[in-house]
Amino acid sequence: MSVKAAKHARELLLKEYRSVLSTQSKKWAGYPFGSVVPYCLDEAGRPLILISRIAQHTRNLQDDPKCSMLVGERNADDIQAAGRLTLLAEARQITDAGAIEAAAQRYYRYFPSSKDFHRVHDFDFWVLEPVQWRFIGGFGDIHWIAADSVPLANPFVGEAETSMVEHMNSDHANAIAHYVELAELPGGEPAELVGIDTEGFHLRLGQTLHWLPFPAPCGNPGAVRQALVQLARAEAWPGTEVIQA
Repeated sequence: MSVKAAKHARELLLKEYRSVLSTQSKKWAGYPFGSVVPYCLDEAGRPLILISRIAQHTRNLQDDPKCSMLVGERNADDIQAAGRLTLLAEARQITDAGAIEAAAQRYYRYFPSSKDFHRVHDFDFWVLEPVQWRFIGGFGDIHWIAADSVPLANPFVGEAETSMVEHMNSDHANAIAHYVELAELPGGEPAELVGIDTEGFHLRLGQTLHWLPFPAPCGNPGAVRQALVQLARAEAWPGTEVIQA
């Protein structure tokens, strides 16, 4: 298994936020059933989804938790030449009250409108436990990747991430606007920081999410702060270098 392929697969998983979830049809036995599902990643780096109790895919998962999730590069001109990632997984509903609260806190930042669905329309959080990954980076760039090789634990999920995100959004709007400019993201709408992981951070512009990499991995909040300051002062997106907290 290529370490480089696992890294590229994880970057694609982070950069995208919409997927096709395929479940085993309960109504039509033997047939796969595909549906569109948004996702973000949990503290272990696994896809976290919020789905309705009455949805067909939820009923399918309750009957058989084996599923797959397909993620592809958005806006690709040639979908066969673009990167795509398939996850074979076991879906598990989150039932612990504390875990539900933690999942909701992060998911709501990524998808604010989901708060009403969750509270009013009987939606539940599920996590996809990886079994195997299939990553295709383009023609001839094809890899089977072990279950634990793509996800990367996120030590910031929870209070640390919430504090950093709220601080940046309330006190450093100019820096966030600069990140948008550096990354050449579409303008016109104010951007908000919604998530931080060891390798980068997510911005939300309207209903669209964008993941931007740090110059180097960050293992603690001090390193994150230094990386964000460095990017706020940069005139172009910097290359990789070691960041010390």
